[in-house]
Amino acid sequence: MTINVNSPEVVGKIHELLLLCGATPESFEGELITQMIQTSLRLSNDNHDTGQIKLINRALKEMRYAYNIFNQYKELPRISIFGSARTPEAHPDYQAAKRFSSLISELGWMCITGAANGIMKAGLEGSKTETSFGLSIRLPFETPNSLIHGDPKLIMFRYFFTRKLMFVSHSHATAFFPGGVGTMDELFEVLTLIQTGKTNIIPVVLMEGANGDYWQNWHHYVHKHLLGNGWISNEDEALFYIAPSVEAGARHIERFYKRYHSSRYVHEWLVLRIKSLLTEEQLLQLNEQFAPLLEKDAITQGDALPEEDDFLDLPRLILYPKRREVGLLRRLIDQINEF
Repeated sequence: MTINVNSPEVVGKIHELLLLCGATPESFEGELITQMIQTSLRLSNDNHDTGQIKLINRALKEMRYAYNIFNQYKELPRISIFGSARTPEAHPDYQAAKRFSSLISELGWMCITGAANGIMKAGLEGSKTETSFGLSIRLPFETPNSLIHGDPKLIMFRYFFTRKLMFVSHSHATAFFPGGVGTMDELFEVLTLIQTGKTNIIPVVLMEGANGDYWQNWHHYVHKHLLGNGWISNEDEALFYIAPSVEAGARHIERFYKRYHSSRYVHEWLVLRIKSLLTEEQLLQLNEQFAPLLEKDAITQGDALPEEDDFLDLPRLILYPKRREVGLLRRLIDQINEF
């Protein structure tokens, strides 16, 4: 017997359950939870095997638990540090990652790493215990390092896709040190999400130890094969920064948030929240310099739009951009910070 999960009887029972658990069915959040319960109920009528249902169940549990941990630390900016789990502690890359995490921690940032050894341990070693997160993946050959073991901010994941989601959705910047297949996967994942507008523009900083040429060779490949074949645009190279030193990397991240604060779309309009107003001359310069970015109209400055509900005290720059020109948008943010 197939039951219509949208029927008043089923919806009424779900609302009763929400009330029993202290939720408000009439709220927007209550409606979203209602839809999730309805989706779960549909699984009983669909032709899913046990393995598929187990995957959906485990993924939902992982996301709920991880969000619950991160939501306790909303006030501080966070950076994810990526790199090889095989880097020895005496290696220049390890020492560079340790130094970088110390610098960024001194600036008030929380550090997120994959919780294993190598660069991930270096990232935790340079930061403070109370401002460190570890997102560990369950693998037969990998365990959390000694610095994060037993910490309540150590989160274990079964699936790479839920782990990646937490890295990206909770990071205000990312730092990459040399690594293998996993590091390249994470780097290109972040760049893809930014390039396609599936996540906010954030600093992507590439660093390594003294006298290294890892990123130089990587950039040669990107420039020759990706840009050279027309598979990315010139402006896309603005989406990452190869830092000559870890000090320069930390300054780059700090500068990104000098005046720029955050952004969001309201329908087709992009709202850039900034920490202080631009002058009329600066606004005119933006419109002239970044005319190729605009689909229509001009960049204007004003207060929060009626649809917005956060950071309402900050002034806004409002524009109607060409969605494909993310690299050019990154350059606009840089210009805002440089004024």
